[in-house]
Amino acid sequence: MAQGLNAAQQEAVETLSGPLLVLAGAGTGKTRVVTYRIANLIRHGVAPERILAVTFTNKAAGEMQERAGALLGKRRPTKPEISTFHSLCVRILRRQITRLGYPAEFSICDRGDQESVARTALQEIDVAQETLKPGDLVNQISRWKSASVRPAQASAVARTDKEHLAAAAYRRYQNALKASGALDFDDLLLCTEELFEKHAEALAEERARFRHLLVDEYQDTNGSQYRIIKALASAHRNLCVVGDDDQSIYGWRGAEVAHILRFRRDWPEAKVVRLEDNYRSTAEIIALANRLIVFNKERHDKVLRASRRDGGKPKLWQCDTAEAEAHAVVEEIRRQIFQREAQPRDIAILFRTNQQPRLFEQELRREKIPYVLMGSRSFYDRKEVRDVLAYLKLLAHPSDDVSLRRIINLPPRGITQSTVEKLTAAATSARKSSGELLSTAREIAGVSGPAATAMERFGQLIARYRQRLQGEPLAEVVTDLVREIRYEDELTRMYKDPNEAITRWNAVQEVVNSLAEFQQRNKSGKLSQFLEEILLADRDDEDDKETKLERNAVALMTLHAAKGLEFPQVFLVGMEEGFLPHIRSIKEEGSAIDEERRLCYVGVTRARDRLTISLALSRMKWGKPRPTIPSRFLFEMQGKADSPQARMALARIVEEFGDKGETMQVETRVDRAGGGEVTTEARRPRSGRGAGKPRRR
Repeated sequence: MAQGLNAAQQEAVETLSGPLLVLAGAGTGKTRVVTYRIANLIRHGVAPERILAVTFTNKAAGEMQERAGALLGKRRPTKPEISTFHSLCVRILRRQITRLGYPAEFSICDRGDQESVARTALQEIDVAQETLKPGDLVNQISRWKSASVRPAQASAVARTDKEHLAAAAYRRYQNALKASGALDFDDLLLCTEELFEKHAEALAEERARFRHLLVDEYQDTNGSQYRIIKALASAHRNLCVVGDDDQSIYGWRGAEVAHILRFRRDWPEAKVVRLEDNYRSTAEIIALANRLIVFNKERHDKVLRASRRDGGKPKLWQCDTAEAEAHAVVEEIRRQIFQREAQPRDIAILFRTNQQPRLFEQELRREKIPYVLMGSRSFYDRKEVRDVLAYLKLLAHPSDDVSLRRIINLPPRGITQSTVEKLTAAATSARKSSGELLSTAREIAGVSGPAATAMERFGQLIARYRQRLQGEPLAEVVTDLVREIRYEDELTRMYKDPNEAITRWNAVQEVVNSLAEFQQRNKSGKLSQFLEEILLADRDDEDDKETKLERNAVALMTLHAAKGLEFPQVFLVGMEEGFLPHIRSIKEEGSAIDEERRLCYVGVTRARDRLTISLALSRMKWGKPRPTIPSRFLFEMQGKADSPQARMALARIVEEFGDKGETMQVETRVDRAGGGEVTTEARRPRSGRGAGKPRRR
């Protein structure tokens, strides 16, 4: 047996051919299995470059590559290809996308670019922003693309008036992107899927590159990702997927848990290995998680076994109000830090919705406890950063009309919006990019002499710096560019607070710094590669979680953001019907509730040593206190809810691990506002739809 592997892990590592499903429960060491398996394939003669491993974040891909390198030694001439889905698709499309009518040097839109294109599309069909905002249109198009719905199909699937308007704008949005030689983030998957469907020779070329495929977090794949992987693996059938259906929590962005549930139907000869030994959490926390998740009907049969036998019971705090809940949690955190039982970084407060952390932030600030709120705006979403990146995109991609429209009058050059519209119309009529017409702006009808001169000078500026990119360091070229356009003066003009102007100028300097770092790593790297790298990193990782978690601070985050992380102590707050499960899921019931239960399961299994679950018995709504309903999941965790399927599963848990009796230590907390202690008793859910109203005594 390989060092540090248990029997199930070893079986997965030593299965080197054919379809393999590794069901890896929370905290069972799946990353170790994936990296050991890659190393074992290479030791058995598979050329490293013939192995493709795909995951969902750059961090996970980098960690896999690093661990595999450590196992094999880093002097090998070639490496396995380990990347995110989107990075894989970019590489495929760079080689093949001309078959779909796009340029090989296509650009990738960021969120700001998308909203700009969406705004134009809505204007063209005379839809006011009050009716449908550009951001909402982008979100709807993304949902359609995640479900592989193309513009021609959108009207057929639209249900509401707003969706029908979005469907009309979708076609114009997509046409505008293609005319600019641009793809948005979702197109990277959709175009790869389309390429494989329509061009057999392209699929054959890409399929021939690899003999072994590994997919991490398979439960999070959407339809396009599923079909891309199936197409690449269908000839050699050496496909290993690793995941946990109990942690499939991204249905709202297109992930389909059915992919991992039906793996044996897709690949009938597949071997299934279950990793059930949890090395993260105490036995009491794992018992709670097991009791909860068995209430999901559609799942693979598995039970987590805790390798740790230490630890006390998880706690359930019943608080009188939302304010009392926040006070109780923060007061306990303050006590532990003061008594040196814990560091701030050891603790996470997890919640279901973005509206919940306000009260906890308020209390943490009052107690002067450092904290980080996860999910804040990305560095690359800052206006000044997007402005500079638009210049860089136009230098790298001359046909990028979206970027051109953003910066053609930034800083102001006397080019009005109506002039830009005339330029765009002329370019559309001539079937050229707007950039190609800058040098002949005087020939465009209705454009004044001064505006034409300004456009010509802008075109000359871009052409001159594009030429400099051929032989000069990227950072030097961009430094000179932002100085020549006097962008620092523009920031000073826009932001009257000197400190804010300096902060924003520092962000521009950070872009230049990142360019310099990129060129140190890639001596012959091109500007287009830099742009591709940062756009993929920004979207694949969404939020720089690791950087924030390096601070010695309490982490506040949604349950979705907590996926993949772990903490010595977790406070899972707001355990009420309407929060968890969310109100939208309660209305839908069925699979929507199952996903909410998986989300709760993810929250429970983030805790290593201590878990405290809390709820408020009343919350303010429209200025008045209203009683809440305790979450059905509280009763399920304690084995106090009815379900024939759950009864059978719970019987198995008791048989294997014994009856733990009461699984949570239930406590009432002092209501600070009322000045006294409140004793509560919560009823069980009625007819499986939620708990009864709390009764006080």
